Amino acid sequence: MAKFVKRPIEIEAEQLTEDTLIDTREGVMKAEAGDWLITGVQGEVYSCKNDIFRATYDPVDMTWEEWDKGS
Repeated sequence: MAKFVKRPIEIEAEQLTEDTLIDTREGVMKAEAGDWLITGVQGEVYSCKNDIFRATYDPVDMTWEEWDKGS
């Protein structure tokens, strides 16, 4: 099987502070407090669990440690 790596594309995201329902291209999705709400490169919106988000993305211009201190 071939291997692939995710391209380094900058996205916009915010961490949710409360449970919410979001409209996605696949329908309505429940996002929980602590999840990240991501706006993708084509304007699509979806949520991502915190542990997966942190394993996939890094903050721009700071480390996760700096982010955690400031949030």
